[in-house]
Amino acid sequence: MTVRLLTNIGRLWTGHDVCSNAAILVHNDRIAWVGRAADLPQSVPGVVNDIVDVDHVENLGGALVTPGLIDAHTHPVYAGNRYAEMAMRSGGSTASAINAAGGGIGSTVTVTRGTDPWTLCNGVRERLREWLLAGTTTVEAKTGYHLTRDGELADVRLLRELEKEPMMPRVHVTFLAAHVVPPEYFGRQRDYVEAVATWCADAAAAGADSVDVYCDDGHFSVDEARWVLASGRNVGLLPRVHAGAYNRRGAVQLAAEMGCSSADLLHHTSDEDIALMGRYGVPAVVCPATALQGGTLPPVRRMIAQGVPIALGSDHNPGHCGITSMSLVISLAVSAFGMSVGDALRAATLGGAQVLGAPDRGILAPGRLADIVQWDADHEGAFAWSYGLKPRRVWRGGTPVQ
Repeated sequence: MTVRLLTNIGRLWTGHDVCSNAAILVHNDRIAWVGRAADLPQSVPGVVNDIVDVDHVENLGGALVTPGLIDAHTHPVYAGNRYAEMAMRSGGSTASAINAAGGGIGSTVTVTRGTDPWTLCNGVRERLREWLLAGTTTVEAKTGYHLTRDGELADVRLLRELEKEPMMPRVHVTFLAAHVVPPEYFGRQRDYVEAVATWCADAAAAGADSVDVYCDDGHFSVDEARWVLASGRNVGLLPRVHAGAYNRRGAVQLAAEMGCSSADLLHHTSDEDIALMGRYGVPAVVCPATALQGGTLPPVRRMIAQGVPIALGSDHNPGHCGITSMSLVISLAVSAFGMSVGDALRAATLGGAQVLGAPDRGILAPGRLADIVQWDADHEGAFAWSYGLKPRRVWRGGTPVQ
């Protein structure tokens, strides 16, 4: 049993409100007490008989403290890079021109399939470690670059095993075999959809938490997405959907119909879609870096006004964005989406926890996981100023990781 007292917290952003001159008492991997330091009890039943007997006391020097950040949308299981494609896109090349030059998702599929498991695992491990050291204690991680039954299931198991290692964030695994149609299924998209639907039970058994479908132009139709999502939901996977990245209409309606835990990206979203998400409580996962690259921003302020729950994601992937810092994502959300710092920080904590079905994190409160970050700042406004605020220290389940 370990009891840790974090004191001299200048400003504590709990997820719901702000507390000055605060303290946190941690018992093993959970928060036992949190509040103003002046109100710190002399004893906490079942935790410590006398506060002077705690195992570790850490003075945080008046710093800002928040819950560990949550990245609600990433694609970290890949090999190789697509830097040349990025340069082409920045020069105005179209998607068809990039694909003709050997780029696109298919190029990552080819390289990932040809990479030995050891090398692939090491690459994913390094990326996940970067997230944790930057203050992100939970990462949603998608498969989707093998697009074979065995490869996708191996990716699920890889993520589950990496989560057990030291210096790793918590991982929420999303099965995204319905990313694109692989080359061996060219001209047989329906056959591939049917195959993916049959793989969902195996993905759940291997440790996946969610199932996702890229429902958009050039990917999968609404009917195809419904088929895969229903198959996943039937075996206990949370349904999610890539919606509105391009022009596909009907993906948001499908998310409402299926009770999806999120609709993601939403660059092309109508007022009717927003109203539907608000009415049915479908959370939006928005990714500012990808939206800025695409030149079309989701109407986040209108979503908030309509009561749509918001979560933030980096959309880390080999073809668009290499960000592993959620503090940078918060900064971009403030500047690009017009979110307040409080709304953006909430979207990167409580919002992510809601999307991932993880009520044990995203907030600093008794009984919740002691995933905590001490920042190199004394006020949350620094997130809007810094463009990548750095943590001084991170605790995952009460254990310091740096």
